[in-house]
Amino acid sequence: MAPVLELRCLRKSFGEVAALDGASLTARPGRILGFLGPNGAGKTTAMRAVFGLVALDGGEVAWQGRPIARAERLRFGYMPEQRGLYPRMRVGEQLAWLGSLHGMTAGRARQAAASWLERLGLADRARDRLEQLSHGNQQRVQLAAALLHDPEALVLDEPFAGLDPMAAESLAEIIRERAAAGVAVVFSSHQLDLVQDVCEDVAIVDRGRVVLSGSLEEVRRRAPTRRLDLALDEEAEWAPSLPGVELIGRRGGLSTYLVPADADPAALLADAARAGRVVRFSFQPPTLSDLFREAVGR
Repeated sequence: MAPVLELRCLRKSFGEVAALDGASLTARPGRILGFLGPNGAGKTTAMRAVFGLVALDGGEVAWQGRPIARAERLRFGYMPEQRGLYPRMRVGEQLAWLGSLHGMTAGRARQAAASWLERLGLADRARDRLEQLSHGNQQRVQLAAALLHDPEALVLDEPFAGLDPMAAESLAEIIRERAAAGVAVVFSSHQLDLVQDVCEDVAIVDRGRVVLSGSLEEVRRRAPTRRLDLALDEEAEWAPSLPGVELIGRRGGLSTYLVPADADPAALLADAARAGRVVRFSFQPPTLSDLFREAVGR
């Protein structure tokens, strides 16, 4: 059986607040799942549930079709949104110790720690205490902690937070490599453009329920709308005469609309051309940001 990670109908309430209300998703080996949602939608609670850090009120987390226990969790890698490391412990020593908790021998753990610090550009900081590192470098150490035991599944909660563009691209490359090696990857992020570039599958959660899921290509294709980017020459402005055209953004001379998926692009172009000379016209499936906005309704 393929090593699939499943979250089945998870339920969890904190007092009167339902953090998870039947949320379900599946992460498959060799694929990257973007787990998205507004603040407070239940993403972090769901991720913590994978590692037994939250006592669920209902539902279960399964690996290869069976509820997971400590032995399975030791084969997973977790990068929490909040720092899960000891600030005064030396970086290399801390990583090697964490590797031993996953069952690695002392020698193998030290070797893996050194290898990942080298890969992440931190080889010269191995003897520094974590608190001496910048936010971005602490983020790299947290990633190394999730990766050094060669996990079968990776769960990363806001791994790109606080990273500069070059560091974010380096992290994205590592995520792609791990997926290509057969690892099931789940990560959350509010940087939707970056998620669209990295993930192959998507699950959007709102108010504790998964409201949209599937392969990114498929959910974009079956969306009820299409994205129209339009720019007209000079001071011209388009007042659409066709039904269902909704202006969602304007930046400089470029206007962005959502239109029904069955709209005729030729008719839209002809209608816009009556307002002025068209200098840019793009008709395509909605972006992940568009899908997110429609799915959560706010």
